[in-house]
Amino acid sequence: MAQNFVLGHTFSHGVHPPEHKKGTRTEPIERLGFAPTLVVPLAQHIGAPAKAVVAKKQEVARGELIAEAGGFVSVPMHAPAAGTVTKIDLALIASGSMAPAVYIKVDPEASQEALEGEPFDIEAAAPGDLVGAVQQAGLVGLGGAAFPTHVKMTVPEGKTIDTVLANGCECEPYLTCDHRLMLEQKDELFAGLAIALKATGADRAIIGIEDNKQDALALLRDSVPHGLPIFVAPVKTKYPQGAEKMLIKALLNREVPSGGLPMDVNVACFNVSTLAQMAALLPKRQGLIERVVTVTGPGVRKPGNYLIPLGTPLQFILDHVGLTDDARQVILGGPMMGPSVSSLDVPTTKGVSGILALTQKELDDRPKQVYPCIKCGSCVEACPLYLNPSLLGALARKEEYEAMEQGYHLNDCFECASCTYVCPSNIPLVQYFRIAKSMNRERKAAKRK
Repeated sequence: MAQNFVLGHTFSHGVHPPEHKKGTRTEPIERLGFAPTLVVPLAQHIGAPAKAVVAKKQEVARGELIAEAGGFVSVPMHAPAAGTVTKIDLALIASGSMAPAVYIKVDPEASQEALEGEPFDIEAAAPGDLVGAVQQAGLVGLGGAAFPTHVKMTVPEGKTIDTVLANGCECEPYLTCDHRLMLEQKDELFAGLAIALKATGADRAIIGIEDNKQDALALLRDSVPHGLPIFVAPVKTKYPQGAEKMLIKALLNREVPSGGLPMDVNVACFNVSTLAQMAALLPKRQGLIERVVTVTGPGVRKPGNYLIPLGTPLQFILDHVGLTDDARQVILGGPMMGPSVSSLDVPTTKGVSGILALTQKELDDRPKQVYPCIKCGSCVEACPLYLNPSLLGALARKEEYEAMEQGYHLNDCFECASCTYVCPSNIPLVQYFRIAKSMNRERKAAKRK
């Protein structure tokens, strides 16, 4: 089969922030223990929140269903540990708001063996059965977006998928959990790709990896199972190469239309960690209860890649790795797109790929003063989607939020923060765009009511 894609290519624009990956990229994945209490939010994904199916004082086994999907664009939740449900109440989440969650007091005497369902024969399963099993496993995109995986695998009538992309770019500074997973769980990655190929009907799969991960590129190239149409392709190291639209452009030279999805150009894109979990969970009909997280930054004493139960409070994790005396800020994810948290009571969720602790030095090194836009065009040259961040920022300051959406493609922005990174006036452009989107959502909701 012809490869029919471009090796070593990339997309236009973007930026090159310092990588800061040396501290963890050679650190093997290490399992973290259980916190005394796990807090499992019911909305850990894009779409409708899950609905709790357990009650206060109920004992649960590790891996037991505790919340069912709230609709098609939703996934269930499973108990990350054996223990007792102490309450179903509001919990603080990363956004700073309160959301429903199941609180589980972990049983220290339990074996913590994960429940297994009836064996699932992947070879004999029809595509629709595979999609259903993926939803039942509670899988979402583990690269950070947390979009329900089964929705991506559902090909609507009139659409076809010819290529499955496995996203192993991991372009965010500091993060290395996907890198380690590709090195340590290659068999699961290939098995997950085989499932995705069967479910979508695609002819081939391509694993896209930035060329700063030569060890992963070499290992995966040498390990592709015989007979599977899987190719391993390097792409240039540049931010935000890991955004699916950018990866599709780099490897296939296809452009997802404004307001469109990868499916519109016959592509389905999945994070490598998502695919590996798919292969691990489906044969035993198990649910997603833990994930690999990079815990790193100048404020961390023992940086590394940790397999962490979902619902583990940040405080427990940071106590384990140790914070330096001058640690001042904690970010979920990477420094470009990750939100800063106001409390260490926030639990880890399915979409958390990194926990980054910065010290006072990094905060002091940041420019403090915001200056007027000098019309230099740096943000325009950086934007990978060819938007005009300067103009959008000016409209945001005037609170012209509807105009930003209707005339200037605000919703195409995936908030990579490249514009903010390069702005010499230190204008917080991406924050303006987030506010604008939020205001537009509130306006539309009010109209529907």
